[in-house]
Formats: sequence, C-alpha cells, structure tokens
Amino acid sequence: MQIENSTVVKEFILLGLTQSQNIQLLVFVLILIFYLIVLPGNFLIILTIRSDPCLTAPLYFFLGNLAFMDASYSFIVAPRMLVDFLSEKKVISYKGCITQLFFLHFLGGGEGLLLVVMAFDRYIAICRPLHYSTVMSPRACYALLVALWLGGFVHSIIQVALILRLPFCGPNRLDNFFCDVPQVIKLACTDTFVVELLMVFNSGLLTLLCFLGLLSSYAVIVCHIRGSSSEGKNKALSTCTTHVIIILLMFGPAIFIYTRPFKALSADKVVSFFHTVIFPLMNPVIYTLRNQEVKSSMKRLLSRHVVC
Repeated sequence: MQIENSTVVKEFILLGLTQSQNIQLLVFVLILIFYLIVLPGNFLIILTIRSDPCLTAPLYFFLGNLAFMDASYSFIVAPRMLVDFLSEKKVISYKGCITQLFFLHFLGGGEGLLLVVMAFDRYIAICRPLHYSTVMSPRACYALLVALWLGGFVHSIIQVALILRLPFCGPNRLDNFFCDVPQVIKLACTDTFVVELLMVFNSGLLTLLCFLGLLSSYAVIVCHIRGSSSEGKNKALSTCTTHVIIILLMFGPAIFIYTRPFKALSADKVVSFFHTVIFPLMNPVIYTLRNQEVKSSMKRLLSRHVVC
C-alpha cells in the first residue's frame, strides 16, 4: 500500500530512438523487413529440430530453446517499437513498463544462463567424451533447462522488486524507446545510489563474470582440441567459434549497459536497439548457418513441404 501511495506517476512518455522523422521511417522499414524475414526463420529452426529424429543430441535441444528464447525476447520490444513509430505520443503505463522490464530481464537472464549450459555441454562433449552420454542425459538436460528458467526468473524478480520500492512522483519522460532499469531508476524522486549499486551487482557484475567464464571455458576447449584429428578439430572449432560469436553479440551490449553507473551516454540507445531488437533474432540464425546437420535437415523439411 505504501509503495502504491508514493507512486503518483501512472504512465511514462517514451522519447523514442530518435526525433528525426526520416530516420524513424527508415528504421521502421528496416525493422519490419528484418522482423518478417528472420523471425519465421527462428520458428523454422525450432520446427526442424523438433521434427527431425536425427537432431536429438543435447546440442540441438539447447539450440531449439535458444531459438525459442530469442523469438520470445524479440516480442518484448520490437512490436511496440513499430507501433510507436506510427504514433505521435509514445506512452506506456506504469504497470506496462514494469511488465516489459520483467520479461526483458527474465528472458535475457535465462538466455545468458542457457549459453553457460551450452558451453558446459561443449566442454563435456569435447574434453570428456566418454562421460558425455551419462552427464548430459535427457533427464540432466531437462533439469538444466528448468534451472536456467528459474535463474532468469529470480534475476528478473530482483530487478522488479527494487524498482517497485522506488517512488515516482515527478517527471515521467523516459529517454528511451522501451522500459529498462537505467532510465526508469533516473525518474525516481529519491536518492537511488544504493539501488543503482544493487542493480549493477545483479545485472552488470553477473553478466561480466558469466562473459569472462564463458570465454575462459572456450579457451580451455580450444587448447584441448589442438591434438585432435583434423576432421574432429575443424568441427569442434566451428561449433566453438559460433558459440563465441553469439556470446559476444549478447554479452557485449549487456556489459556496456549494465556494468557502469547509470549515466546516460550518446551510444546507449543504439546499443540497446541492437541488443533488444536485432541480435536476439540473429543468434539462432548465425548458429544454423554454421551447422551442417541443421542446414541439411532444414532443406529436407522444406523440400518435403514444397513437394507436398
């Protein structure tokens, strides 16, 4: 009750990505084209993995979940952003803002943990191949999946709980095209220093540690496969390279946004745009383009439906 009484602001005005009408139109067209082409590709990846009995290895199980998470993540910001481009007044309710923030960090945190699980899968497959079938059993894969979804939920609920404790009684102009922690905190009419530190610890430090841990794990894997056969080495290096690309695409912008004090920089909106709209749709596609098994299965699936 006290929190609700101290929060006078009922809606936030989004200032958007840019004030230029020409740039807005260009970005609108680019996002719409990108969204309509790449998003169905993500669902095609999921359908391919689910329908092909040859793609039952844990690697493909987690890839399908990555495609699902990224497709879901893209629905949080992009559709509303497209609608706002056509609206003169870009407004989001207080509850809508909190909801958007929750799902943003729920799926984002879950995906970060999923990449950790995928790195663990590759480590066991390459460095401990004799134990792979035991360690990465179907039961273990489902347990890891539940754990990462739960981890994303806990991470997000902490963010939301800290935001809900803040009173919003003054300005309501949000300098962004969606609701996120750094911009929302700045609108609170109280000292937010301690909350900012907690947010940096919950998001920034955790992201940075996961990023460094992932890079270290793949460095260990690369060192281990140096003495492998040529065929096995090339395949393992290709898989690891793809994983590292996805890690850089996801963690790079997140580190830039969340590991520093919440001070606005000119590059924030651009980085957030790629982090929330472009990169989530690209991740599974990048992986698929470098995976021969998935590409072959996808071609067979498409050819069967085309023939039918």
